[in-house]
Amino acid sequence: MTEDKPSRKELLRPLHLLGIAGAAGVFAAIVTLVSTGAFTVRVNDALAEGTYAGMPPVLLGLVIGGIAFIVTLLVLSMLMLAVDPAQVTREVDRPVLYDPEGEGSDADDDAASEEEPSA
Repeated sequence: MTEDKPSRKELLRPLHLLGIAGAAGVFAAIVTLVSTGAFTVRVNDALAEGTYAGMPPVLLGLVIGGIAFIVTLLVLSMLMLAVDPAQVTREVDRPVLYDPEGEGSDADDDAASEEEPSA
């Protein structure tokens, strides 16, 4: 008997989700660092002298990056839960949002007759 072992692609799916969330977190941290002026001389001098009021840009970048990582990971995992694995490999042979054939035909005829003006 053969066991149904998960494929390598199925095993690496969580790592893909972590990688995407990590990339989003790093991107958010870099954007935060650039927008707060963390690489400017004025901000670095104020940090060195101790006159910088507020959270240092590096710490703020880490906080924003961590928040973006967590939010992205949660959103992606919720979207993964919305997908039925049995439906992923099924071939779609008609538009998805159309009614199944035979169900909506009576309702369409009734709606068309109501829209026509009576003489």
